[in-house]
Amino acid sequence: MASLKGIMFNQYAGEGLNHLIEEMQSKYKPKKGRRFNHNNITYEISRPVLNENCLEFEISSKIPQDELPTEKDMKAFFQQIKKVVNSQKKKPQSIEMENIIWDSKKETEKEREYVKLLYSYPLEDLYDDKEIIKRSKAYQEGAAKETLADIPGGFTTPGKIALLMVKEKVQEFCRNHVAILIEANKTVREKVKK
Repeated sequence: MASLKGIMFNQYAGEGLNHLIEEMQSKYKPKKGRRFNHNNITYEISRPVLNENCLEFEISSKIPQDELPTEKDMKAFFQQIKKVVNSQKKKPQSIEMENIIWDSKKETEKEREYVKLLYSYPLEDLYDDKEIIKRSKAYQEGAAKETLADIPGGFTTPGKIALLMVKEKVQEFCRNHVAILIEANKTVREKVKK
């Protein structure tokens, strides 16, 4: 059973990812739901999930099948993306090539291959006790740069700050992972075209 802390963290992580999706959709070409398109590749950011004492989310990108004539080429593209992503400091918990059959009008089926990355963060990685104390002190002394919004579920100043930090950290982590995936797609695509 999830703890109250886990439930609250998941809620605010969800808000952070929703804001990030809005940011990506305004920066790039918006698509339906939790997706956006950049350079003719569709990306998607999942909702967060609480799994034991960790917060998990997935990001995915469509493999540009129209540029890759064979199944072997698609698998090679996936392996190159996997290599780039695994060279990063924070590696995904899992990297999969997923086949999605999409049928929007129930008349035609479109098969699409995706790179799906699962990231997992322990709840303790989503906030910093020292930073909470520092920010709380700034609010108490009236030295804070901005006012602390009313946060449902945050009954104390440190509690509100912790939830705000969860939202900020998840956004930061996911934004970095999306940037790495976008750059990986760009790099691997350029290699394929040569």
